[in-house]
Amino acid sequence: MSVLEIRHLAFGYPHHTVGRDMHLRLDAGEVVALLGPNGSGKTTLFRTILGWLRPLAGEIQIGGESAADWTRVRMAQWLGYVPQIHSGFFPFTTMDIVLMGRTAHLPLFGVPSRHDRELALAALDQMGAAALAPRIYTELSGGERQLVLIARALAQEPRLLVMDEPTASLDFGNQIRVLDQVAALRRRGMAVLMSTHHPDHARHVADRVVLIKHGRKVGEGPPTTALTTAVLSELYDIDAARLPLPLWSSAEPLGASR
Repeated sequence: MSVLEIRHLAFGYPHHTVGRDMHLRLDAGEVVALLGPNGSGKTTLFRTILGWLRPLAGEIQIGGESAADWTRVRMAQWLGYVPQIHSGFFPFTTMDIVLMGRTAHLPLFGVPSRHDRELALAALDQMGAAALAPRIYTELSGGERQLVLIARALAQEPRLLVMDEPTASLDFGNQIRVLDQVAALRRRGMAVLMSTHHPDHARHVADRVVLIKHGRKVGEGPPTTALTTAVLSELYDIDAARLPLPLWSSAEPLGASR
């Protein structure tokens, strides 16, 4: 049974269709990376999968069931989300931010238990960020905040993790840490759907890549065969001769042992 299946999906806004005829399947223990130029519809597609936007046509199934009438709580119990950027406005501690990921598992007006706090701290530790737990979230650097947001999503214990350019604001070391964690989540059986502008990141961790342009899927396949120089030059409208050599040409991919 698939964790996520999209059929004939049209997505966007009431008076503006961003994408159409989208098909996608994602199974447990699988990482799928979406690549495409800015404005191609990746973030809007994610918002539709998460239930924030209603599909304009087609169907989204989660766990083999139509998600059309799912409540927000049920969505949150299945799907975790890591946004591109989140600045925050209130001086919550980092631990408070991560504990927010436990909300979907608490009763109305419930408070986090000791078990919830242990899960939150374990999620931070998994991201190498346990020392940030008492820090004020709004005082963290952009890269530190991104690690905390991933920890919040992990504390949520979802079956599908949706990550919108999760390494966008991270330095090289933290990018590697996040990619390592994505590979570890796959080995634990979690499904991960992520977008990226780095073909080498997709090569490191993805089982499949989906290429999107102008709101339509224009390609799909294993990264080793789908991310060719010719495909990338057409996808991003750039002269193939100007593409850099792939960073994985002489290195073992992260998470290669599956």
